[in-house]
Amino acid sequence: MEGPFSLTNESIDRAVTRTSPGNYILSRDGQHANYVGRSGTDLNARLKRWVGKSYRSFWGEYRTSGFAAFVRECELYHSYPGLDNEIHPQRPAESSWKCPRCRIFN
Repeated sequence: MEGPFSLTNESIDRAVTRTSPGNYILSRDGQHANYVGRSGTDLNARLKRWVGKSYRSFWGEYRTSGFAAFVRECELYHSYPGLDNEIHPQRPAESSWKCPRCRIFN
């Protein structure tokens, strides 16, 4: 992942220049992961939803598909204990995608 970058519209536009699926980590202090997430279509637009909330910085990376972003989000979720994420990453309702790290969808 690249970053950390400031979580502002301007910084997001400089760091995330393609319309693409991707993953992100949000941080309150610029050093520790506090929240992990994904966009299946537009990482830039998804990150902008977080501007002005309690997070100050982000790391991001592009993915080749929504499925790849889902798998990576699951991996990140299981790699960082104590995240603000209240629930396991959800899969799209119409999919049968499975988490590579646990059996939540089996």
